[in-house]
Amino acid sequence: MTLRPETAALSVETVRGLEARAMAALPEGTLMQRAAAAVAVSAGSMLRDVVGRVSGSRVVLLVGSGDNGGDALYAGARLAARGARVDAVLVADRHHEAGADALVRAGGRLHRAVDLVAAAELVGAADLVVDGVLGIGGRGALREPAATLAAVARETEASVLSVDLPSGVDADTGAVEDPERVVTADRTVVLGTLKPGLLVGAGAARSGDLEVVDIGLDLSGLAATDVVELVDDAAAATVLGRPGASDDKYTRGVVGLSTGSARFPGAAVLSTAGARSGVAGYVRYSGPAYEQVVSAFPDTVSTPGRVTVAGRAQCWVVGCGRGTDADARLTVMDAAGFAVPLVLDADALTMLATDHELRAAVVARSAVTVLTPHDGEYARLAGEPVGPDRVAAARRLARRLSAVVLLKGASTVVASPTGVALVALAAPPELATAGSGDVLAGFLGALLAHRGATSHVDDDDAARVAACAAHVHGVAGALAVDGGRPITASDVARVLPSAVARVRRGVTPDG
Repeated sequence: MTLRPETAALSVETVRGLEARAMAALPEGTLMQRAAAAVAVSAGSMLRDVVGRVSGSRVVLLVGSGDNGGDALYAGARLAARGARVDAVLVADRHHEAGADALVRAGGRLHRAVDLVAAAELVGAADLVVDGVLGIGGRGALREPAATLAAVARETEASVLSVDLPSGVDADTGAVEDPERVVTADRTVVLGTLKPGLLVGAGAARSGDLEVVDIGLDLSGLAATDVVELVDDAAAATVLGRPGASDDKYTRGVVGLSTGSARFPGAAVLSTAGARSGVAGYVRYSGPAYEQVVSAFPDTVSTPGRVTVAGRAQCWVVGCGRGTDADARLTVMDAAGFAVPLVLDADALTMLATDHELRAAVVARSAVTVLTPHDGEYARLAGEPVGPDRVAAARRLARRLSAVVLLKGASTVVASPTGVALVALAAPPELATAGSGDVLAGFLGALLAHRGATSHVDDDDAARVAACAAHVHGVAGALAVDGGRPITASDVARVLPSAVARVRRGVTPDG
C-alpha cells in the first residue's frame, strides 16, 4: 500500500511510533529543525501575502511547553534573522530552552504572559500569530492565558498559522471541547502526515488551509486500517473511467433505480439525474415516478412497478423518496436478494432502522451494501448519536450492519466493515440542500455499476468508490455555488458532468 502524506491521516499513536523510529535513525534535534524550517517558510509566505515582506513585519509566537513550542521558537529565530520583529509569548510554566536561546540570539524577544494585557496588545498588533501552544498530544480546551490570547487573535486582522494542529483541537477526532477556547487558524503546517482531526469534526473548520510538509517520516508498512484517507482529485479520477473503443452501453455498466413516489416524484428525477452522470452506459428506472423520469430523461429506460429481479444491472439504488409503505418495503426486501451492489438511501434507511426482518436481510447479503445516512439517520440506525468521533462512529455501524457506511456531513466519512476509512472534503456548506443526497445516491450507484461491469466489487472497493463519489459531488456543489450563488439539488445535478470533467483533468474549482 503506497501512502501519500498529503492524503494519509494517521492517529496520534501511529504518528508517535513513526516519529520515534525516525528520531532513532537521525541526529538529535533533526526532526524539530526540519519542522521549524517548514514553519518558517510557510510563515514567510503568509507574511508576503499579508504585508508584502518578511523584514519589518510583526510576528507573535504563542509558545507552549511541548515540541510544538520548540518548533515555533526555532521558526521564529529564522524569521528574526530575516528581519522580522518576533515576540514569543510563553503561555506555560516551562518551554523549550534551546529554542528560546536561538530566538534571542537571532534578535527575538521573550515575554512571559504574566501581564495578560501587555501580551494581548502584542497579539493585537501582530501581522502573523504562530500557534505553538499544544501539539497532537494535547487534550481539551485551551487554558489561560492561551485561551484569551487565541481569542484576541481571532478578533484582530492578524493571520494565524498553527504548527501541526490548531491548539484546542483533538488530533484523532477533530473534537473541540470549547469553541471559545481554541485556535482558529488560517493555515496549518502539517508535519509529516495528516491527522484525522484536521479533516473531520469541528477541527476541519478550525484548521484553515492545510500544508503538509515532509520531515522524514517513513509511512511504509502501515495497514489500510491504520489510515484515514483523504480523497482528492487524483483518487477520484481512478473511478471515473472513460469508455474504450470496444465498449458498449452494457459493458460500461447498467445502474438500476427504484426511487421516488407519487408523493415525491422529484426524488426519482434527481437520483436519475445523478446516475446519468456517473459514467455507466445504461440507466434503468423502475418505480411509481416512471412517467416523470422518462419525461425528464427520454434516454432512461423507465417502467412502472416494483422490480423483482436484478436484470442486467450491476448496481441498484433504492430509497430516495420511495416512501415507507408496504410496496416500498417489498422493494427493499427484493433488492436485498439481488447478488449485485445495493445503495440504500433515505426512506430505505428509515425502514432499516426499525424493521428487524428487513435489517436481517440486508446484513445477510453476500453482495456489497452501501448505506448513506446523515447524522439523524445514523442515530436511528445505530441507536446512538454520531458523537465527537465521526470516523469511529462510521466504522462501528459498518461493522454492525456488514455494510459500507457513507456518513454525510461537512466532512463526509466513508467506512468499510473491514475498518478501511476515507474522508471527502470538497463539499461547500451550500450542498446541504433538499434533494442533494438523491443526486449523490444515483451518481454513486452508477459508479458502482461501472466498476461492477468490469470486476468484482468488495466492501473496500465500494468504500473507495463511495468516497470518490462524495468528492465529485462536492466539486459539483462548489461549481454550482460559483463564488456565492444559492443553489438547489437541480443545480448540482446540472453541473455534475462538468465536475466529472474537472476531476478527470485534475482541476478543482479553486484551481
